[in-house]
Amino acid sequence: MIGSYVAVGDSFTEGVGDPGPDGAFVGWADRFAVLLADLRPEGDFEYTNLAVRGKLLDQIVADQLPRAVELAPDLVSFCAGGNDILRPGSDPDEVAERFERAIAALTAVSGTVMVTTGFDTRGVPLLKHLRGKIATYNGHVRAVADRYSCPVLDLWSLRSVQDRRAWDADRLHLSPEGHTRVALRAGQALGLEVPADPEQPWPPLPPRGTFEVRRDDVQWAREYLVPWIGRRLRGESSGDHVIAKGTLSPDDIKVRIAAVA
Repeated sequence: MIGSYVAVGDSFTEGVGDPGPDGAFVGWADRFAVLLADLRPEGDFEYTNLAVRGKLLDQIVADQLPRAVELAPDLVSFCAGGNDILRPGSDPDEVAERFERAIAALTAVSGTVMVTTGFDTRGVPLLKHLRGKIATYNGHVRAVADRYSCPVLDLWSLRSVQDRRAWDADRLHLSPEGHTRVALRAGQALGLEVPADPEQPWPPLPPRGTFEVRRDDVQWAREYLVPWIGRRLRGESSGDHVIAKGTLSPDDIKVRIAAVA
């Protein structure tokens, strides 16, 4: 029954880590839009992705929320606040208050607003020390969802993304398979029948020795951690010059997914 969908958020919803054949990202929201479009008559579905990497909650509210309100779709997915939580000294209670104001604005115009929890970061070296902070924010997100009758895309409980193959080489964003599993979980959050189980076990991997683990850690630090720290010190964002994908055709998304499958 969902004929229009707008995705609001940051790099997670933009799809970073899931490149299409042209290098532009696909991501879980685009893949989820395809699932929704397949339930409608051909051509009877509208999808817009407003997400931009690196954006903080207030930036998302200022830049993306007015457009989402203007479109007044049947469904909005709202994933924001994660980049705020990552910042030293941020208060998850205060971020949650601003999050709730955004949800109140969206639920006033949209048929359904789906909110998203943060991932369990126990296996992410750069973020595992923030696990308690993320869990606190997740508790607030769930409380807001209860107050506004929002379905919850629960990523904390998605066990399959604890596998390293669910993550991109930067260890901060999902891989194509990770994005696929989140899209399937989003379908389940809305009570849809999905074509595969997002918790389907991964094929076994050969064990890695200590040398291999250390080599991978050094390479990751050189290629991703050092540039990330540099951007933070310079006050730059990965999304400073990025334009949102905007309105997309589900058929075009299918073609792009098939090209890299």
